[in-house]
Formats: sequence, C-alpha cells, structure tokens
Amino acid sequence: MTSKWNHLPKSNELQPTQSELAQKFADYPAISTLLAERGVTTVEEADKFFHPSLRDLHDPFLMRDMDKAVDRLNRAIGAKERIMVYGDYDVDGTTAVAIVYRYLTKFYSNVEYYIPSRDDEGYGISLRSIDAAAENGVKLVIILDCGIKAVDEIHYAKQLGIDFIICDHHVSGDNLPEAVAILNPKLPESGYPCPHLSGCGVGFKFMQAFANSNGLDMVDLENMLDLVAVSITADIVPMIGENRIMTYYGLKRLNQNPNLGLRAIMKICNMSKHEVTVNDLIFKIGPRINASGRMQSGMEAVQLLVTRSFSEACDIAESIDQYNQDRKELDKRITDEANAVIEANGERLATKKSLVIFNKDWHRGIIGIVASRLTELYFKPTVVLTMSNGLATGSSRSVQGFDIYSAIESTADLLENFGGHPYAVGLSLREENIPEFRRRFEAFVAANILPQQMRPQIDIDADITFNQINPRFLDLLRKFNPFGPGNQKPVFCTRNVRDYGTSKLVGRKLEHIKLELVDDTSGRVINGIAFNMAEHFDHIHSGKPFDICYTIEENRRSGKTNMQLFVKEIHS
Repeated sequence: MTSKWNHLPKSNELQPTQSELAQKFADYPAISTLLAERGVTTVEEADKFFHPSLRDLHDPFLMRDMDKAVDRLNRAIGAKERIMVYGDYDVDGTTAVAIVYRYLTKFYSNVEYYIPSRDDEGYGISLRSIDAAAENGVKLVIILDCGIKAVDEIHYAKQLGIDFIICDHHVSGDNLPEAVAILNPKLPESGYPCPHLSGCGVGFKFMQAFANSNGLDMVDLENMLDLVAVSITADIVPMIGENRIMTYYGLKRLNQNPNLGLRAIMKICNMSKHEVTVNDLIFKIGPRINASGRMQSGMEAVQLLVTRSFSEACDIAESIDQYNQDRKELDKRITDEANAVIEANGERLATKKSLVIFNKDWHRGIIGIVASRLTELYFKPTVVLTMSNGLATGSSRSVQGFDIYSAIESTADLLENFGGHPYAVGLSLREENIPEFRRRFEAFVAANILPQQMRPQIDIDADITFNQINPRFLDLLRKFNPFGPGNQKPVFCTRNVRDYGTSKLVGRKLEHIKLELVDDTSGRVINGIAFNMAEHFDHIHSGKPFDICYTIEENRRSGKTNMQLFVKEIHS
C-alpha cells in the first residue's frame, strides 16, 4: 500500500520563530525548520537542544508526593525495616527495579527485589506477592512501572502493616490506592514539568530526590543512566525534555563503561565495533531483556542488571539470548496463525475498523508483539487475546493518532482489569464477554477513527536537494540525536532524482535496490538503499526521474563514517 506523504506545514506559530534561527543557519534552512518543528524558537534554545546537560534535569521535588516518598524511605532505613523493590516484568519494570535496588544497596542492605510471574501472577501487584512480602517481614514496598490501579491489593497490604510507595507512569483510575506516596507525572495534579517519564525514569527521579535529601554524591546514580536510556527507548515514551537528556547521557555511558549486564548483551550481539545507538537499544538490547519476562522470569533480567560479576552476567545473557530466539519462533508462528484467521474471515473483517483476535492456546508473553505486527500490517487498532489463569488476557496496539486507551475504557464494565497508554493497553476479561467486547470496541473505533488514520502515512520534515547534504549539514543533523517519539529522525524528500547508471538489485531474492543517485543540483553521487522495492527498479534503471523520501543514516565502524540514504518510499 502506497503511503500518503504529508509535507509538514509551516504554521503561523512557527513562521516568526524561524527568523532568528534562519539567520543562524542561513545556509541550512532545513535545520531551522527542524528546530522550529520541535518547539526550539531561539538561538539560546537551539544551543541547549544541541548540547543536553544534566544541569537541566528538573528538581525531583516538583513531583507530587516526592517529599512523602523520601521521608518514608528515610524512616524505613532509619528503623532498619525490610524493603521490597517490586516491578513489572517488562524492560521498563526490570530496569527500574535494577536502578532502585542497586542504588539503595550501596547504603543499606535490608532490601530485596521481586518481579511477578507473567503466567502465574499476571500484571501488577499480586496477592501472592503481598503474602510473600508479609512472610519475609517487609514493611515497605517500592513498586515501579505498575500499581496505580491496585486499589484492592494495596488496601489488603495495608491491613497487613505493609506500606507502599508507587512509582508509576500509567493512566490512573477514578480511585487512587492507599499508598503512602504516589509518584506519577501523569496524574493531573502531579505538577511535574515532564509528564512523559518512563517507569524507570520515575524511579530514577525518586532516587535523585533521596540522594539530594541525604547529601549524597550524584555520580553513582548518574552512572546508571544507561538503564534509564534502555527503558525510555523500549517503552517508546517521548524523546523530549528530560527523557532526551537522560537518553543522551545513557548512550554515552553505554559507549564508555556500561552496566555489566548490558555489556554482556552487547558482547553477544557483537556490538563492540560500532557506536551504540538508539536503534541498538530498540532492536537488540531491549528485546533480549524483554524476552526474559515473556518466556521465563523477569527476576532473571534483574539479576543480569544488578550482578557485579561479568562472568555471571555473560551466563545469564546467554540464557536470555536463547529466550529471545525462542520468542522469535513463537512470534512468527502465532503471527502466521493470526493472519490465517483474518484471511479466513476476510470478507467479514474487511468492513471492520478494528481487529479483535482470540486463541486460548497462544503464549501470553508474545501477544503484545503479535498485536503490533497485525496493526502494522492491517492499519487497524488491534486486540489479541489468549487465556491465562482462567481469564481472557490480552494486549492492544493502535494506529498513529488514535487513542486506543479511550476505546478500551469505553468497555470497562466488561473488563476485569486494564491499563496502559493511548497506543498500547493491557486488559483481561471473562471469556464469555469477548463477543460483546468485540462489538462495543468496534463500535467505538468506527465512530471515532479518522479515515487517514487507517492508511500508512509518512510525515516529511523538509524538501532538500542533494547539494545541501554536505559535512556541515550532517554535523548539525547529528546534534538532533537521540531520536524517538516527539523528536523523530528527520524524513527528507528530494524530487526528480535519477539513477547514476549503477543502481542494482541486491538481496537473496533480488528484492532490494542498492541506489546510486544524482539530482540536478549536484554532480555528486549519493548512495542509498531501498528495501523490498524491487518493483521500482525498471523505472529507475530507465533513467526517468522519480521522487524519494528518506532518512539519512551514518554507520561508524573502525573509525570510518559511511553515509547513505535509507529510502522509505519511491514515487515514480
């Protein structure tokens, strides 16, 4: 399906702000355009954007209840109480637990950590974990990346004499749990300037406040920003403000002296010869940490990230790498099965605006990935369900611009539990409620989704010519790193390009095109790659002009930097 190319308009708000930037970057108008699109309106702001500084992190005490959380933690340490650090089994949860556990155990030893079993306990706080905490004499639980909806569970814990500090970033329900403190920048009354922290980011801010209150050196905590960077990229939170600063320094740490567990994963992935980037976190490190919680136990992922033995880290990393291989095989099988169901019901589903797929035998740890793949393939909000502990349990993913949280919230009376974000929600319900859930979910989506949200779209940041792609332009472009939601890698469009005469088909099935292109502005040959676009080769090879949209990629290996265009689409 051909995408719609959206050339981002220069709004009235951006026009006047570009004047100062336009003078600064007179030879590179695309740079001032990119800055303005990101809300950078002055030369001073551009300098801050290009040079992230830890000094620009916000005061953690700006977050609601932070003073209460720090006071309760200090009292627990002073009274030598047993503390449990509890987190979700995904990347965000396990990195959060690793940071808080590692930092606290530098000063206090009476701390344990706990990650629930995805299969036996499910998402969030389980009654089993509370009973285990009580049996172990735990008096304070610091819960990370979950807990904001655990009203009944925390009430039960309170009756057993266990206090909770919640560090979460998910949308809350109507009622908040009876916790000593709730740290959640998404709460309407939170007052925190950066509402889009990851769960690990909230844990980091808590430890930052704890360090400040006790006059501790921040170096030890800042050295853990590599873990925060992994969480930010894996949880797909906006790469703006504090998130971008923490990821910037986390990547520095990864490239200089990473956490031993991350170093072990990097060794398995043969990442030692090139600079670690956001893509490496998304496609190599994050999936392996996630595989532990999906396929086996999130406890093992935490052990990987807190161990002080590199040999132990390597042993765990090898196990986790195998889990990831097993996950890939399951992912492919279940995706194929889901596609077969959709194709078998093609006529009926073709008119639907959403997909709800259920198979009681599918692996619970994989269904979120499958939902993502189906959403990308069919461009419809998708829910994938399986059976777990007597309930239909599922994950949902959305298309660009559609709030799937609101869609699922509209069926709340049918659900046992749900929680998440506008683009991804976890849920559980009784099997007999699935037909009615499917009907009402579809009705909400059909009434609210826009036609353009159901077809692929590419947002183009700027039109440029090949003569503008020079070393200075590339140097400025690098300063926009690290990329992510809210600061996506810029997509450029160049029109009327031609084959230099040396482009060729590559790949095992000759499905890709290795491009060597020129345009009318420069005699310079620009290299590019167009994956799975062999159908355009005859037009390209004929010498006729065509338009491309692309990102600019640089590979740094053995001290050399190679630049090429990563072509997203061709219009001939």
